[in-house]
Amino acid sequence: MDIQTAKQIRLEEYLHSLGYSPVKRQGINLWYKSPFREETEASFKVNTERNQWYDFALGKGGNIIALASHLYATDSVPYLLKRIEEQAQHVRPVSFSFRKQSFTEPSFQQLETVPLSSPALLAYLQERGINPALAKRECREARFTHNGKRYFAIAFPNISGGYEIRNRYFKGCIAPKDITHIRQQELKNTCFVFEGFMDYLSFLTLRLENCPQYPEFDRQDYMVLNSVANVSKALYPLGSYERIHCFLDNDRAGMEALQQIRKEYDSTRHIRDASQIYCGCKDLNEYLQKRMADGKEQMQFVRKRDDTLSKKPKGFRL
Repeated sequence: MDIQTAKQIRLEEYLHSLGYSPVKRQGINLWYKSPFREETEASFKVNTERNQWYDFALGKGGNIIALASHLYATDSVPYLLKRIEEQAQHVRPVSFSFRKQSFTEPSFQQLETVPLSSPALLAYLQERGINPALAKRECREARFTHNGKRYFAIAFPNISGGYEIRNRYFKGCIAPKDITHIRQQELKNTCFVFEGFMDYLSFLTLRLENCPQYPEFDRQDYMVLNSVANVSKALYPLGSYERIHCFLDNDRAGMEALQQIRKEYDSTRHIRDASQIYCGCKDLNEYLQKRMADGKEQMQFVRKRDDTLSKKPKGFRL
């Protein structure tokens, strides 16, 4: 996707695909509670004629590239175009009605969280290589109404009572957005840091595969940023650890987040860039999926070889 193609995407449709809906309309303008922070009054405006946004609290605005730059905390245009392209497959035409909607009404209504049990969600996780039993332990299932329609999704809780939510067609969050900090019962001096919860679940899955008898999940604490934009929120709690292992994405945004942590603690803490483990892959989940695919290919090769050997005549023929 190039810049011009990205600019053709309607901002209101792009925001809707991310889970953000306007709370009111004033002529050609749609007003939102800002996607960049938690707020009670809408201060984020989308001009539907110009396809431009403006955040009055930030004093900044622009096109979809500028919006993605704030959402993903990077100025790398190739990276932003890639993320926009990934999300574009979920963008659909949308219309909004405000007659019966309160301006303070949340985007996600009738929200309930239950134990993760949906066969569709578990199948999606398995396709991503995630162990379903581990996912059930770490996640919940969110059921909610969004713009009058009923949805369900995997829900990963954060420290402020919000959730990162995901299913096969949708990726977003239920406010407030924040980091997730998983502490063990006993104090630990090591913390493993992940960019998203899929990477965290991928790590647990890989650990269980490598050490099925003694995975020792509780050997360290864990922190999930839930967005590189949250790295500043992670700095203070990370200060209580002697060792910090960063499993961040192999891209500019991931490297910038790593550098931010190093800038804060490099002289006083041991900080390890663990992305070398999955060098050549975008993130830990992609590495897990590749490993799973390689394993299937190897099994198919062994079966084919065994079938061939079984069909060969026994003994020698001179």
